[in-house]
Amino acid sequence: MSNQPGGPTVVPADRSQSVDPADGVDTSARRPPHAPGSLGLAILAVGWLAAMLWSTREAINSATAGVTAVSLSAFALPGVISAALVAGAAVGLAVAEPVSRRGDRSTLRFAVAIGAGLVVGLATALTIDLSYVGNTTTRTIAGTAAAAAVIGGALAGSRSGAVVGAVVSAALGTLAFVVAFSVARDPLFDLFGAGDSQQSLVTAATWVSRTESLLAGLLAGGLAFGYLTWARRRAARRGTDGAGLRWPAYLVAGAGPGLLLLLAEVIIRVGGRSLIDLAAALSEADAIAQTSLGTSRVDNGIWVLFVGALTAMIVFGRTLTPAPDPDEAESGPTESGPTESGPAESGPAEPNPTGGDLR
Repeated sequence: MSNQPGGPTVVPADRSQSVDPADGVDTSARRPPHAPGSLGLAILAVGWLAAMLWSTREAINSATAGVTAVSLSAFALPGVISAALVAGAAVGLAVAEPVSRRGDRSTLRFAVAIGAGLVVGLATALTIDLSYVGNTTTRTIAGTAAAAAVIGGALAGSRSGAVVGAVVSAALGTLAFVVAFSVARDPLFDLFGAGDSQQSLVTAATWVSRTESLLAGLLAGGLAFGYLTWARRRAARRGTDGAGLRWPAYLVAGAGPGLLLLLAEVIIRVGGRSLIDLAAALSEADAIAQTSLGTSRVDNGIWVLFVGALTAMIVFGRTLTPAPDPDEAESGPTESGPTESGPAESGPAEPNPTGGDLR
């Protein structure tokens, strides 16, 4: 096929590439880059989910009474739901990426990603039913975790695999950081003036929570930027220009972990409402604790969302360089100094039909 009479014939290098009939440009270079290391992310996410399931089972089985088991189940529910959401997205991304490499198959990619999330959800629910004590709280955790995994798989069906991979990697780093930050909570309580009074404890807890959210947001934005940079360089080495990685991609990737945390909170309040209400009905202190924890999780998600987005955007902006001036590029460097007719003057020279320069 020739674009113009006598013009060169454009032939795609393989079936995964396509040519725009309007201008003969390979449209595969315009697609967003693929997500590198998707299989490794899936393994890490499934491992994190398994760790959360194991720790939750140990906590529930260590309870000496049914009332304590209900309270511990409510406290452990957010960790299981967030881990299932991220695992569903990671496995869905790892399964859907090979589909995208064979061409633009958005519908098939979405269906495959949802199917992968469904498999993760069913496996999670089956694991909970077989390993946890069978009761109402167990069924609530199993059903809510399965729904979270399916929703995560649906998110992985997005066409921009690199952005999904950045969100998953940053979310995994954020979840791991929150668990590791527990070691520093007691020293920070003392640093922020926690004393014997209730007001000092509340104030110190507020500042500890804000510090944790701020650091988690910075980590999320940095990890998202690093992953997208890796994807862009990998795409450049393979001959594509990474056209899908403009500033909106960095903005979404940086905000993604916070959005996942807020989405997990919505899933908890919808699917796990019965367990939260049951735990809150145990006593007035449990009701206050559940309300306070829910508010804290929402605040943490909002902080991570905005701080992560700003961090990714600021770091991305620092890597930008100003575009060269086309006028300077065409004219080339100019020489200044004395000439035969006198000292050089600034300003462009006027053309002279006789061959000289008119100043």
